[in-house]
Amino acid sequence: MQSWLERLPDSPGPKYLAIADAIEQAVRTGALRPGERLPPQRALADRLGVDLTTVTRAYGMARDAGLIEGAGRLGSYVRNSAGLPLADLTGDNGMIMPPQPGSALLPEAIRTGMTKLLRAGGQSPLLQYQPSGGALRDRQEAAIAFARRGITTGEEEVVVTAGGQNALHAIIGTMFAPGDIICAGRSTYPGLLALARRFGLHVRVVTGDGDGLDPDAIQAAALAGAKAVYIVPTNDNPTSATLDIERRLWLAAIIRRHGLILIEDDAYGQLPAKPLPPLAALAPECTWHIASAAKIISPVLRVAHVRAPSAQAARRLAGDIHETAIMAPPLNAALVTLWLRDGLFGELVAKVRAEGMARQRIAAPFLTGIDHAAHPEGYHIWLRLPQDADPAALAARLSPTGLSIVPGSAFAVDPATAESALRISIGGAIDHVRLGRAFAGLRGMIEEGL
Repeated sequence: MQSWLERLPDSPGPKYLAIADAIEQAVRTGALRPGERLPPQRALADRLGVDLTTVTRAYGMARDAGLIEGAGRLGSYVRNSAGLPLADLTGDNGMIMPPQPGSALLPEAIRTGMTKLLRAGGQSPLLQYQPSGGALRDRQEAAIAFARRGITTGEEEVVVTAGGQNALHAIIGTMFAPGDIICAGRSTYPGLLALARRFGLHVRVVTGDGDGLDPDAIQAAALAGAKAVYIVPTNDNPTSATLDIERRLWLAAIIRRHGLILIEDDAYGQLPAKPLPPLAALAPECTWHIASAAKIISPVLRVAHVRAPSAQAARRLAGDIHETAIMAPPLNAALVTLWLRDGLFGELVAKVRAEGMARQRIAAPFLTGIDHAAHPEGYHIWLRLPQDADPAALAARLSPTGLSIVPGSAFAVDPATAESALRISIGGAIDHVRLGRAFAGLRGMIEEGL
């Protein structure tokens, strides 16, 4: 029996995932070489003491990932191209990227989807400028998707934008004046901070805890003149905090009571297998809801759907988008619409979710006893450090590992009170072996006193 089998991880999770991960690691490290034959499925099942269906499922995942191929009665073999190194897309640009599953589902979905969309040739309306706010078919499908999530929506309330940041830029540019106050957590999305500086807005820190912002603190800020609240309600960037249903209801009631503008940047809201209701479903007349594809499928899409508080507000936003970015990429927007319609959108998100959870399992043992927070179905980690630590120096030392690591100061509303922390992204194209080594190095540095 091949030596790589001796290193099968004794994982508490599903056995088929452990087998599939072992195949992937063996291929990436060279323990399994291109053209090498894998054990027959029944023989491997007997060796491991598992059902044949478990091995069949694991081999199926490895095949979907492009690692192995079947040759009928001759068995399964490592593909000749499987040993090629994955592109390193993590880098040090500070961006969170969805983990790339080994499966070729996304590239294939893009290839086949684009082929379908371009069958009309040069006369295709997708090769032309699009209507302000997005094509009708795209807005209609987005409205249906919002309704499935509990947000009653008409197509006239939807605007298609070139990603979430484009949407946030347009909302702030159309809804606020210099000097307006927006509430946010102590550590928040740097894109919001950059836009606040550009438009002359004040960001007021409101207190929170591991479950998110404190609604009472938001109420106090409203009474003191705040106009709006910015929030990432599920898997907050960077803290990973998620508002439970009780806090969502409480917050929605305060938003409505004080007539606040709520910017719900729901980048990760559709990632959990059992998502919580968006705040836009609880306070629709007050909420700008942003749902982008970048963080739950791939940043290459550059498409977001915005649900405006009203049709009038949507028209105003569409006008701003047209004046600044003209439109979202038409082919990309149509591709997202196609996937929403045929159900492939959900399959792609599920693949990202499963890969994120697999990577969390790799990281978890190295974080035992270390103060950190992470959403169980997410792929970034908020790691708190001692106050005398130097997060920037630690991030620099860890940058060669391939992880995207950003010091907590990058997220601080007030740099003087920045948390001593790191936001670690385990997304991108980093493979499982390199991910484990990176966290082993991180653990070693922490144990050595940084």
